[in-house]
Amino acid sequence: MLKIRNVTVVYPDKTKAIDNIDLTVNTGENIALIGENGAGKTTLLLAIVGILELSGTIEIDGIQLGKKTVNEIRKRAGLVFQNPDDQLFMPLVFDDVAFGCRNYGMREDEVKLKVDETLKQLNICHLSARSPLKLSGGEKRLAALAAVLAMEPSILMLDEPTAYLDPKAKRALIEALKKLNHTKIIATHDIAFAANVCSRVVILKNGQIAADGTLSILHDKELMQNCGLDSL
Repeated sequence: MLKIRNVTVVYPDKTKAIDNIDLTVNTGENIALIGENGAGKTTLLLAIVGILELSGTIEIDGIQLGKKTVNEIRKRAGLVFQNPDDQLFMPLVFDDVAFGCRNYGMREDEVKLKVDETLKQLNICHLSARSPLKLSGGEKRLAALAAVLAMEPSILMLDEPTAYLDPKAKRALIEALKKLNHTKIIATHDIAFAANVCSRVVILKNGQIAADGTLSILHDKELMQNCGLDSL
């Protein structure tokens, strides 16, 4: 479970990117975090994993985010960045997926088992010995997802996961995500994708929660337009 209480994020230029947000995400929920550019979606995800300074409290599985707990929080909340190239930096996909496990001191035989298991889970075993530089956009997206999944987070967060994907790659991603039982928070502009993968919608506007509810929100033309979004 994720509990966000009175969280505010202010950038150095005094811009209040997140403005006193309260949000509870229950175990097993799939949440679409939507909003126009600048609404605060990415900022909120970065705050949850302690990359940005904040006021207020963030708690995951009973552990409150702080300087002494940030590493544990990042184990429990895995963030897949919008640009896979920010996450894939090793010579081979295998090494990228293994990186976190090795970093936390896992034995190499255990690392291999975990990497193989994760790649199989996403049906991308054939990418193991490939260079990330040689992958398609969709393959990079799944490889970045695998690198996060290998750390066994309880919460999976994805920032604009369908950006730059062609229809085939998007379908592959949807299929992969639907098979995962993790709690998910997906920041996206892709309303159709959100409706396909998620069951709850949280709309951000000017750093605040403008709406929180079921997928029916996506059909509320007036609400969506007021938030700078297209309805379904």
